[in-house]
Amino acid sequence: MKIEQIYTGCLAQGAYYLVSDGEAAIIDPLRDVETYIKKAAIDNAKIKYVFETHFHADFVSGHVTLAEKTGAPIIYGPQADPSFEAYIAKDEETFKLGKLTIKVLHTPGHTMESTTYLLLDEAGREHAIFTGDTLFLGDVGRPDLAQKTDGLSTEDLAGYAYDSLRNKIMPLPDHVIVYPAHGAGSACGKNMMKETIDTLGNQKKVNYALQTDLTKADFIKELITDLAPPPGYFPLNVKLNKEGYDNLDKVMSKGLEPLSPMVFETIANELGAVMLDVRTPFDFATAHIPNSIFIGLDGDFAPWVGQLLVDTQLPIILIAEEGREEEAVTRLSRVGFDRTMGYLSGGIDAWEEAGKEIDTVNSTSALDLAKNYDSIKATIFDVRKTGEHQSSHILDSSNIPLSQINELLSSFPKKDSFYLHCAGGYRSMIAASILKSRGYHQVINVTGGYKAIDETEIPKSEYICPSTLTS
Repeated sequence: MKIEQIYTGCLAQGAYYLVSDGEAAIIDPLRDVETYIKKAAIDNAKIKYVFETHFHADFVSGHVTLAEKTGAPIIYGPQADPSFEAYIAKDEETFKLGKLTIKVLHTPGHTMESTTYLLLDEAGREHAIFTGDTLFLGDVGRPDLAQKTDGLSTEDLAGYAYDSLRNKIMPLPDHVIVYPAHGAGSACGKNMMKETIDTLGNQKKVNYALQTDLTKADFIKELITDLAPPPGYFPLNVKLNKEGYDNLDKVMSKGLEPLSPMVFETIANELGAVMLDVRTPFDFATAHIPNSIFIGLDGDFAPWVGQLLVDTQLPIILIAEEGREEEAVTRLSRVGFDRTMGYLSGGIDAWEEAGKEIDTVNSTSALDLAKNYDSIKATIFDVRKTGEHQSSHILDSSNIPLSQINELLSSFPKKDSFYLHCAGGYRSMIAASILKSRGYHQVINVTGGYKAIDETEIPKSEYICPSTLTS
């Protein structure tokens, strides 16, 4: 028996590769499926099944492509209704994989078709569960991402989740290993642990959702309270996962077309393509194409693309470091952005050599920010998450999380200078690029972000735990 978690940090997503006696199964594969095919070839195994825990919202699964390339059937749990050919399993139905058995446990809640797969070893003992978004480490899947059908509310789905956990998951032995679909950083939950594998016994101790004294009403309240708005691209990914999508080879071929500066400029002007710069924050600040958007590959690239660009049908043209174009197109496709139309051949150097205009981002150090604090404090904007800002921030600074920047553009001064910072500089450079593309050219980025700011004498807030406040 072999179980391998294939974890993609950018998406905080875990796919799973199982092998026994020459037969393999893949659970929740990513769209670029060659990794799984190569692993099976190395193990001299035939991919027998492609299991899907539910219709994913945060990435495009590789189920359709993998089935086409291997002939393996796509397996969903009860109540799934995909547009393509798939086998819809019954609750507690079993599938043989070599000497192993995979048992279907229908666990609705995150979505109505959500299913957990219980792995039984060669002796028929419960060994592991692949929980999808039903159970995370430290949390459970949020119930507000499903396509609403049959008049079910978020509260209704949360109630189903409570029952699923107690009726299907908690009765299992403590030694059972939990393999979730996501870890910390995913938008599919609120408070996931940084670990990606745990035992069910430990989760029964540390996960609030599995506490035996937790009432259904309290569970529902906890689960639906303080949910951040889901990223706008999530429904589009659900649609692709449910209805199918273009062949990835076709998407890659088009996206990897080299474009001369003249052709690049023509596509941007005539088709309204998004010029997406995926280099480093420093490279973008030093020289970039006017009106281009920065979202660097060396960060949470794909989720931020989905969060900020939203429309997966947008045509995109890339400015990338040489040799990283394929990586960019692949990672865009993982969140359903399939209309990449090529990349700037020769990069920003070729653009400058062609005599085209470039722009820069003004920057300042944390030390200079501190020196000028008294006169500029009202013009400092923190683009970190609300929770990060609440834990510690520059006094008198304003918090506008990057995820909300498109809706809150009017909060920034358009004619006067203002300052942006995040934790380290990645998110603030994204924000600066968006603002500059909308005509806010007086933006100044704080190099090093709050990490550098925290080392200065600039006045900062001190976090006060709400429990210490008196009425």
